[in-house]
Amino acid sequence: MHPVTAEANTKAVSKTALYDSLRLDTLELSKEAFLYAMQGYKNLQDKGELPNDRILTIADFSLPSSKKRLFIIDMETGKLLFNTFVSHGRNSGTEMATHFSNRIDSHQSSLGFFITGTTYNGRNGYSLKLDGMEDGINNNALARAIVVHGSAYVNEKIASAKGYIGRSFGCPAVPSKLAKVIINTIRNGSCLFIYGNDNHYLAMSKILSQPYQQLSDTMIADTMG
Repeated sequence: MHPVTAEANTKAVSKTALYDSLRLDTLELSKEAFLYAMQGYKNLQDKGELPNDRILTIADFSLPSSKKRLFIIDMETGKLLFNTFVSHGRNSGTEMATHFSNRIDSHQSSLGFFITGTTYNGRNGYSLKLDGMEDGINNNALARAIVVHGSAYVNEKIASAKGYIGRSFGCPAVPSKLAKVIINTIRNGSCLFIYGNDNHYLAMSKILSQPYQQLSDTMIADTMG
């Protein structure tokens, strides 16, 4: 890893500098997912809606679940903190997540921007509430009990054996052994973005009303500063 230094944070850098410095292309995070995530993160930050704006989490559901498609970035230091597996909903697809819903009991994943909430101990152990920020897209997350939690079905052995990991009722579940440290890192007001190859979402999202191609270098520099 090549973290962005504090000095770099004070300068105008290209919109792909962080993506390139972390070599996220080699980890297969799509540049589109990254740029959309940066734009939404900046919009929420500007509105004062991110008490924990140090952390940006991206779940890239354009990748199969057999890939490590969860990326957690420290925006202050420019370091990639975690890159691991994350599940999608059982009715969203098997290997690939291709169907998304905001409907209660759909057992599908929702796309878009979420703000992390408080933690609790529930049916799936230590868990983290998520508040969906996009009306009609993911705003039923709390009512659906869409949370981050650990699960035994999210692991590399299952991915290798089946070609995909287990699926949830719509929660972005993470490996059990990493659940506590991930949840404690991203809890209490950070941005989580779930991306998928879904033109309907991109057309509907008010947070992404400006195409990512128009993101300015200065905006990205401000995001990192």
